[in-house]
Amino acid sequence: MRKLTITAIIIFLSNVIFAQRISVEEYITAYKNIAIEEMKRSGIPASVTLAQGILETENGNSDLVKRSNNHFGIKCKSTWTGESVKHTDDAPNECFRKYAKPEDSYKDHSDYLKTSPRYASLFQLDPSDYKGWAYGLKRAGYATNPRYPQIVISNIEKYNLQQYDNGMPGIESLASTTAKVIATPVIQVAMPLTSFEDNALVKAINNKTKFNGLKAIFASKGTSLLAIATAASIDLSKLLDINDLANDGLLKEDQIIYLEKKNKQGNRDSYTTLRKENLYDVSQNNGVQLKTLMSLNNLKANEILKAGVSIALR
Repeated sequence: MRKLTITAIIIFLSNVIFAQRISVEEYITAYKNIAIEEMKRSGIPASVTLAQGILETENGNSDLVKRSNNHFGIKCKSTWTGESVKHTDDAPNECFRKYAKPEDSYKDHSDYLKTSPRYASLFQLDPSDYKGWAYGLKRAGYATNPRYPQIVISNIEKYNLQQYDNGMPGIESLASTTAKVIATPVIQVAMPLTSFEDNALVKAINNKTKFNGLKAIFASKGTSLLAIATAASIDLSKLLDINDLANDGLLKEDQIIYLEKKNKQGNRDSYTTLRKENLYDVSQNNGVQLKTLMSLNNLKANEILKAGVSIALR
């Protein structure tokens, strides 16, 4: 009788475990929106991220992902200060990063690729070139499996993951700008670039260009805020705060990005708009904190201003 009871329990537990397994389609449905958001933020094609997640987690069923929310098998390394779990991979009981939720794992994966010099060349590829990304990841040493690119590409094409790359902004080439009229010249850069360590973004930051007495660069549409923060050795959250930005990602238009806190007042009494602008544009063009301008002028940040409007700066 006891043996029958134990056998019944084992069968029951096996059925429960089996029932908890999810399909590839269910994995895609659960995480495609996160992959798309990360694509917008970092420039990594959503199709590639999803295909990697499917492979690394056995479409969400691996022991590691269940214990750690680690969807990309990222190991602790010396820089990791968060929680961790032990898992046998290339060697017994290796240290792997543990995340509070899947979104954190996807974000860390993006940051890992975006900030590592060895993956820099991938970000100059056409955003729809998922094959280039797959082979590039292998060449850069992301995985030891010699068939890694083929498996990633197979996942993308079998499940039509490339459809989630639609709307990915194109990569703009580096060019000088005359589009904006500003008091002091600043340097324009565009990302992604060929080398993270020796590219125009890093050079621009190291040039110590000043605008309104503040260190700044002029970044082109499509530039990654994460890349700017990394190149400038500034926390991404701090860079967003300095520039009065609520969300990170890729810049939607050419604009000045400050690398230090904006001033509480301008270097002149007022500014006259030259075109249709909002108060945020005025804040960035003059290096004055947005909350100061809102208070001085009793205006909202996104309120459109006609050309010729005088805005108090102090």
